Amino acid sequence: MDVLNNLWGGFAVALSPNNLLYSFIGVFMGNLIGVLPGIGPLAAISMLLPITYSLEPTGALMMLAGIYYGAQYGGATTSILLNLPGVASHAVTCLDGHPMARQGRGGAALFMAMFASFIGATIGILVMMFFSPLLVDVAFQFGPAEYFAMMLLGLLAASTLAKGSPLKGVAMVFVGLILGVVGTDVNSGVARFAFDVPELTDGLSLVALAMGLFGIADILQHANRMAGGESVRSTPITMRSLRLGKGEMKRSWGPIARGTGIGAFFGILPGTGSTIASFMSYAMEKKVSRTPERFGHGAIEGIAGPEASNNAAAQTAFIPTMSLGIPGDAVMALMLGALMIHNIQPGPQIISEHPTIFWGLIASFWIGNLLLLVLNIPLIGMWVKLLSVPYRLIYPAVLFFICIGVYSTNNNFFDVGSVLAIGIFGFLLVRLGFEPAPLLLGFVLGPLVEENFRRALLLSRGDMSVFVSRPISGAFMAMCALLIIGVAYSRLRRKPAPAAPVEAPPSPAAA
Repeated sequence: MDVLNNLWGGFAVALSPNNLLYSFIGVFMGNLIGVLPGIGPLAAISMLLPITYSLEPTGALMMLAGIYYGAQYGGATTSILLNLPGVASHAVTCLDGHPMARQGRGGAALFMAMFASFIGATIGILVMMFFSPLLVDVAFQFGPAEYFAMMLLGLLAASTLAKGSPLKGVAMVFVGLILGVVGTDVNSGVARFAFDVPELTDGLSLVALAMGLFGIADILQHANRMAGGESVRSTPITMRSLRLGKGEMKRSWGPIARGTGIGAFFGILPGTGSTIASFMSYAMEKKVSRTPERFGHGAIEGIAGPEASNNAAAQTAFIPTMSLGIPGDAVMALMLGALMIHNIQPGPQIISEHPTIFWGLIASFWIGNLLLLVLNIPLIGMWVKLLSVPYRLIYPAVLFFICIGVYSTNNNFFDVGSVLAIGIFGFLLVRLGFEPAPLLLGFVLGPLVEENFRRALLLSRGDMSVFVSRPISGAFMAMCALLIIGVAYSRLRRKPAPAAPVEAPPSPAAA
């Protein structure tokens, strides 16, 4: 009952005219930034943070939070329509969202993305309200060994993202791991794989990698369509066109529920966040599906699960930031800085010392997500109209936004050249039958896997048994072993295709 009373008071704060205006500005800007490829919430919050210095703390945090989870909604738009992830966490949405758009079902794909995002965010807010103390206790149980074992399981599961051979998926994960260690070693400070290029000492840009693998590579793959006026097949934009196919809504409830659970869990773990959560959700849905061959060709589950997951993670990411003062990613680090700028010390006492700010912010999450749903559903028709634009007109604009988005990340022309080189590499991978999605996940998890592996061995004085002797890490390692055994067993049981019968030559008598 205390929670409901506090939430009621939070709504009174969030619904004040000034705070409501700040929340609307935040979600609108976040949605727009999510649609624009490559800019992302990190750059947007960095640019708008000085504006909040003169605002009241509650209004300032509501606007910055609106930008963060608003970008989670908008990022699905370009992923589905243009195969171009506006935010890194939406890269996996390209795998099934864009094929649906090419089949003339862009409206249905966008509707499912908006619906799953709203459900995932709503449940994430409920988790934040009622289970924050419990989730904080769970987060305290995770040390370097647990993080390593959990992320190793994620890397092995990433091989299931590939449409074809699991061995090709594992190969792409290893390529991602190699690309992920480019840069300065966090322990020794030595530059690795930089080849005396100063720009590589900070590592490759995640935005450049995602844009190259999914944006530039797709442009090169469909370059033969630019000469003519061919466009993606579209249908008239009516409310009927937004309807899902027969049985698709029923098939989506399970992925939404599982994706929300995965996102809520990863959101509270520092260093993970919505990008890893969305990839994990996709891998889970492909693994539990009875027809995994549909994934990558327009499966609605491939949109519902990841979109629910990354939005749930975007909400629960505020739990360690506000309750522990531990930011889960760079965006949460900026939010932490915003709290300190307004003389608010994050920690377990924030609820008791600043109840107006804490519960007002939670209430603003409800309001902001409702505003996003109201904003996005009427705009689906406008977004889908992009599909009627010929390739020869739309791809110069896509290239322009890629260059602007990549350049704005670090204000460096080197990243623009990097995204072109990565795009050519990604095009060659696709032509050779390799999928880029496991590579991206290996790139994201690789540095974290290495860092936690070395830290665990340092704390255990080189004792490798630390990964199996601790209960949580031991359970994750057992799951890794079962996954490897299951994949090997399924490959061994697969019977080779029978050889085609060879017809006997006609006899001379028959001739």
